[in-house]
Amino acid sequence: MRTVLFIAALLRRAAEGLLAFLAWIGEEPINGYRPEAHYMRGPGPAWRAKHRGR
Repeated sequence: MRTVLFIAALLRRAAEGLLAFLAWIGEEPINGYRPEAHYMRGPGPAWRAKHRGR
């Protein structure tokens, strides 16, 4: 009987730990890859002004 209670308590603590971990994971925002944030669109106005005479 003691062994059954011990195993039940151990499983309960493991489940609580797993649920706490999953709740912590759920709090973190998932930042997806946004290609437009990394897309290079070519030289900007400063580069054009510097290389205009060449």
